[in-house]
Amino acid sequence: MASDTGIASPERPPRRERWRWLPGSRLGRLIIVLNLFGLAILISGALVLNELRRGLVNARIDSLTTQGELIATIIDQAATVGEPEPMMDGAYASEILQMLSNPRSQRARLFDAEGRLIADSYWVSDRVEWRTLPPARARGDGPGLELNLSGGDEDSPEGIATAKAQAALRAEVNTALRGVHWAGLRLGADGERVVSVSIPIQHVKAVLGVLTLEARDVDEIIAAERAALLPFILIAVAVSLVSSLLLNHLIAHPVRRLARAADRVRLARARAISVPDISRRDDELGDLSRSLEDMTHALSERIDAIERFAADVAHEIRNPLTSLRSAVETLGLVEEPAARERLMAVLQNDVQRMDRLVTDISNASRLDAELSREAPTPVDLRRLIADVVSLYQATVRPGDPRVTFTVPEGLEAVVVSGQEDALGQVLRNLIDNARSFSAPEGLVRVSLGRQRGQAVITVDDDGPGIPPENLETIFERFYTSRPKGTAFGGNSGLGLSIVRQIILAHEGSVRAENRPADEPGGVPSGARFTVTLPEARR
Repeated sequence: MASDTGIASPERPPRRERWRWLPGSRLGRLIIVLNLFGLAILISGALVLNELRRGLVNARIDSLTTQGELIATIIDQAATVGEPEPMMDGAYASEILQMLSNPRSQRARLFDAEGRLIADSYWVSDRVEWRTLPPARARGDGPGLELNLSGGDEDSPEGIATAKAQAALRAEVNTALRGVHWAGLRLGADGERVVSVSIPIQHVKAVLGVLTLEARDVDEIIAAERAALLPFILIAVAVSLVSSLLLNHLIAHPVRRLARAADRVRLARARAISVPDISRRDDELGDLSRSLEDMTHALSERIDAIERFAADVAHEIRNPLTSLRSAVETLGLVEEPAARERLMAVLQNDVQRMDRLVTDISNASRLDAELSREAPTPVDLRRLIADVVSLYQATVRPGDPRVTFTVPEGLEAVVVSGQEDALGQVLRNLIDNARSFSAPEGLVRVSLGRQRGQAVITVDDDGPGIPPENLETIFERFYTSRPKGTAFGGNSGLGLSIVRQIILAHEGSVRAENRPADEPGGVPSGARFTVTLPEARR
């Protein structure tokens, strides 16, 4: 059974992106769409009703113009006297105006060629203009209430409005006296908007008078439009309210729950955060909750690893300390020189073992910080392995195992993304481990290859192999399994554990296996360690 250790992050299904043309994240686009939706309803309603009002006003103007042209033509044909200088019979024209006008829905006025008012549909219908009188003065405040039929005090707001209305009417009549049709909106004496048309009464080219028709139902039209706009306003307000509540439910409330969960982790010293109803969401808050869960899970695993490491360190240091204490206590009782020398050798060996343990423990404890501190860079594995192997070949002594490096023919540079120093330590640890199990004058073979877009490094030795039940445990901290006759305490058991830690940090895998026996049913030919690393994207 082989050991295969690596990092595998769960694959998340691709997220369906909507409104990708909008800037920002998914929640940002949702906020933009919801806020613009209510505004779009209000704007569309205003535009629609504005066009409706414009159409109604234009229709009213067309109606008045048609009616006015008909009345003006009849007056021109029936109430014009005199040749070759025609004149308009004012009395007869007033009678025609009385018969043809509709004073209940509009007002008709007739002006002569000098611009003087000679007929008004309000006169013939006994209808008069009216307005609210100002409040009565208290006794002793001055003169009593006076009825001003001409429009009130010229300095009062009512008087100013009347003067403006009369000026606008005079300008309209003067325009028509020049033979130009006038049609549009203007303010009446009471301040309300009036649709008015002024049509010159012409006989051939002579302007005999002006007919003015005006309708005062514009404000009623606008009031009806405002009433029609009210549903759009209510819908827009409702959409804004719903969008605000929805955003509060989708964003503010989940963020508050995440903050409270994080506070529980901090205050209660919990090791995990669980927000299942948020982590199932397929948006940025779901990503955030999953990231928090993964982060706290990784933190919990790291805390557990630190606790296990501390317990293993205490256990491993306790053994040489116990041996040292026993040797020191016995040294004072032994007088024979040979026995004292043996005790001194034990003390020296235990001290060396303690020094090796402290050094390896220090390197292992700094490894996480060093891996997280340095940014990954492109590393050419072919060059790195060649440099490491050449160093062993240059320092080999008689009787030491030799190290060789082979690559397939035609294999170019194999580049991975990582930290060169850490990967060099992986190679040194694997080669040192293989040499420690190899016989004198043995051979350690290092090879490099490429398989399915991954770099594959193998380290083979000619040692006794690995017991099948230990193919997993050899990567644990402080685990050592040496053949008989090997010096006790010569290894700390941290080398392969450091190899696995570095490879996992580089998103790779490392496994151990036995090489096949030369003969069926024989002992293994040695051990093989295989390291797989993802190649860097070019």
